[in-house]
Amino acid sequence: MLIQRIETGEQAAGLYETYAASTAEVPRPLWSRKRFCAHLLEGSPRSRVEAWAVAEDGRVVAGYALGFPRHDNPHLATLFTLTVRPELQRRGVGTALLDHAVGRARADGRELLITDVTRAGGPGSAFAAARGCAVALHETRSVLDLATAHLDGLARLMPEPGGYLLERWTGPAGDDLLPALAAVLDGMNDAPRDAGVEARRHAVDLVRATEERMRRDGEDCYSVLARRACDGAPAGITRLYLDAGRADRWGHQGDTAVLKEHRGHRLGLLLKLSNLFRLRENEPRIDRVVTYNAAGNRHMRAINEAMGFRPLDEWLQWRLPL
Repeated sequence: MLIQRIETGEQAAGLYETYAASTAEVPRPLWSRKRFCAHLLEGSPRSRVEAWAVAEDGRVVAGYALGFPRHDNPHLATLFTLTVRPELQRRGVGTALLDHAVGRARADGRELLITDVTRAGGPGSAFAAARGCAVALHETRSVLDLATAHLDGLARLMPEPGGYLLERWTGPAGDDLLPALAAVLDGMNDAPRDAGVEARRHAVDLVRATEERMRRDGEDCYSVLARRACDGAPAGITRLYLDAGRADRWGHQGDTAVLKEHRGHRLGLLLKLSNLFRLRENEPRIDRVVTYNAAGNRHMRAINEAMGFRPLDEWLQWRLPL
């Protein structure tokens, strides 16, 4: 079996088709082709990425991408979308690709492989367990159906700002927002994660580079930042991501974080509800919002349940010491 490096847009698009085919039965927003191919070919500001594929008769039928963090977690490699076309599964192709990925990670001096999430009970989870991977993180995927949501009831849940001001924007953050955004993103380091994964640093230059990639990679974003009214200190953030071309009807609830010194003021609920109402007003075509929460993140899960998110299924992130 020949495993070749993906180096062209055509090859990356071929792996995207395999990725879409292998996840067709799972109701969720896929990465856009544009974002997927950019990730494979260019990596990200935080990670160098290499991608590999198996082709038959000139068509990509399987492959994976491997990320190598640049600025933190130098011992870590991340496996993204190891995927095999459905008709070729259970023929050893996935095993050969995983072995290849392990070899590449070891050659780069990495000591721990963290995989993308797989649906609990699905073929990806069975494959990971059979290959000696252990569960790194257990997540619940929940969905808010905006077509049936009780918006009046949600409005009554909206907390008073109580000494905080909300700053809203759409799309990438401008330079004036970057220091505050970097500060509040550090609050995400309190979220549950595998013990082998170190806290991520959110330096302003890295945040700027990530924001600049957003539209180029086919993403758009609604954001709300909370600041303490008396001194303007950044306190919390929430973000909702959309396909930039609005090619589907999904919104993806991304990071929500409140810094420790500002907790206890119901800022998480305030931020998320404020952003949700903005989305509903400006994007009436979006009818579902999906979010993932670690099983141990009881506070955020309680907020989501109060907003009307309902559990859909369970997902697992996997780890493999190298």
